Amino acid sequence: MSSVERDETRENRIATEIIVDAEDKEDRAMGWYYYLEEALNYPFMAKWAKKSRKTSTIEEKNVEVLGMAPDDECLKDMYVEVADINGKDDDVYSAKLSDIKPIDADSETEEAIADWHYWLARGYKF
Repeated sequence: MSSVERDETRENRIATEIIVDAEDKEDRAMGWYYYLEEALNYPFMAKWAKKSRKTSTIEEKNVEVLGMAPDDECLKDMYVEVADINGKDDDVYSAKLSDIKPIDADSETEEAIADWHYWLARGYKF
């Protein structure tokens, strides 16, 4: 059972813009990848809420989202490259887009991330 109500506007965008020609899992993954790559306007500030491996608690970090991870890393989930703003210059990580909440992003970026969160919350899969 889905955790969110069906949103016809999002459903239409997903069907007609994102996975329109997808025939299999890889096509759906790449449809999402290219949609997000085009719709997300980088860089933007976000909160990265991730589960600690050691304690299973949720850790939140302010990060700068730099871009999509390489497409071959996004065949099972969508990942973005993030920089820890309190870390060193070379502290760049891959983060699941589902763990990212935009803080300072434009409306197109917020909508695209919300589309991805909606897709997951509805229980859809590649």
